[in-house]
Amino acid sequence: MEKSTSFDKEKDSYRGSKITVTESSLDEDDRELEALGYVPSFKREFSNLATISFAFSIMGLVSSIATTFNTPLLLGGPASVVWCWILGASMCFTLGASIAEIVSAFPTCGGLYTASAQLCPPKRRAIVGWVVGWLNILGQVAGLSSTEFGLANMIWAAVVIGKDGNFTITAGKTVGLFASLLIVHGILNSVSTRTLARFTKGFVFVNLGTTFLIIITLLATTPRSEMHKASYVFGSGGVVNQTGGWNTGIAFLFGLLSVQWTVTDYDATAHISEEVKRAAYAAPSAIFIAVIGTGLIGWLLNIVLILCSGDLSTLQASTLVSGSAFLEIMVLRMGKTGALILWVPVCMTAFFVCQTALQACSRTVYAFSRDHGLPDGGLFGRVSKSTSTPLPAIWATTLFSILPGLLDLASPVAANAIFALTAMALDLSYIIPIFLRRFYRKHPEVIFKPGPFYMGDGLLGWAANITCILWTLFVSVIFALPTVLPVTKTNMNYAAVITSSVIILSGIWYILGAHRHYKGPRSNLDASKRGMQTLIRSV
Repeated sequence: MEKSTSFDKEKDSYRGSKITVTESSLDEDDRELEALGYVPSFKREFSNLATISFAFSIMGLVSSIATTFNTPLLLGGPASVVWCWILGASMCFTLGASIAEIVSAFPTCGGLYTASAQLCPPKRRAIVGWVVGWLNILGQVAGLSSTEFGLANMIWAAVVIGKDGNFTITAGKTVGLFASLLIVHGILNSVSTRTLARFTKGFVFVNLGTTFLIIITLLATTPRSEMHKASYVFGSGGVVNQTGGWNTGIAFLFGLLSVQWTVTDYDATAHISEEVKRAAYAAPSAIFIAVIGTGLIGWLLNIVLILCSGDLSTLQASTLVSGSAFLEIMVLRMGKTGALILWVPVCMTAFFVCQTALQACSRTVYAFSRDHGLPDGGLFGRVSKSTSTPLPAIWATTLFSILPGLLDLASPVAANAIFALTAMALDLSYIIPIFLRRFYRKHPEVIFKPGPFYMGDGLLGWAANITCILWTLFVSVIFALPTVLPVTKTNMNYAAVITSSVIILSGIWYILGAHRHYKGPRSNLDASKRGMQTLIRSV
């Protein structure tokens, strides 16, 4: 009883003196961040509009569809494009909602990496944080690299169309442009948070504006008599197995790569949450809105593209030259000049995706380095005094992201594996905290304090969580399969090999030595203040 009384007096004393000081010097966001155990290191310059724009931009929509459109069209056929998109988007909605409620509860730049460690008992935090951290960084680096690689191909495709096919795209040209674009994005990410926020605000308007402009223009320039029938767009007439050996069902499901690669990186918005105003509200809301908007508008765009696509065999032949079926459809209906004019904002959208992806990934690297999860001596966990941004992490991310693109010099198929790798690694890192929240929900050492965005512990929340976990495991198997048979060393799908290798190597590293310095996400507050903030959060 005396111990309890002393504890209450200490708590009341802290409430009476400390909280008054804190409320006068820090806003609600920074108080919540300190309650989670972290000193506010960034300036909160991202408004609601900038945050929503960031969430939309990380998915890309029109540019992401343009980048991955060949996969469903040339493997499963036109119907695979349409139905795999809405199927995958519906499942991604359950994953996005599940992630949003965790982000709302843990609005830190560590995102789901930090949340995962908090959602399991203390004795397992280090290993869970280690696995999720490396998976998340792998997926984000692969996502940035694949998007930048796709942008380079989009630019060269425009050059081929502009020169009427009299231009040869080589691996050297593609990789050179890819690396140059990454350097440019590294420079643009090196500015202050306020400049980044202002720059980001306009991304969503270019993204959605370009999408609707392409939809309207395609419908206006395609004669009714040349539009495909519903059976081709939605029915069995549009199912064309072009895998060389897989059964039609597997060929059809390969179309999921487009939507899973587009509607991913949900937690990117969480990684900038320490730069967002009212982060517990704005970050999850932006994720929720972006997932719904991208899913529905993307489905409409895919339907219109197939409706106006012309003869499939002709489209396949022309795609072999330019490398982009999306652009070839635009050229067919709008003419070369009109297509190239509209292709500029499409490329700009991809450029914006890379800009936001690099920002988000660098914050993850910063958080992981801050927790001593990288062999850098904490270098990447530092914030520049001049820009209030993690410059070392930004440039480390930039250089790391160049490495996957170099695979194209060895094998184009190996380079294409980074697209599948992105969805596989990121989505696996997402379902771990979702599983942990449910599995340890009654554990006495695990405290989950729901944020403003919360689906509850009823049927809705459980259904969304279980569905997204099972779905992610299913699509991970699909993405691990080679897309063309028979399998050779040149068409092998290396996504599963790379993902497994990173997990195994990082696990060996952890066992051999990393466990000595990495103890999981750790507070950077001083010990006494950390104890009091933990007390207040639990209350």
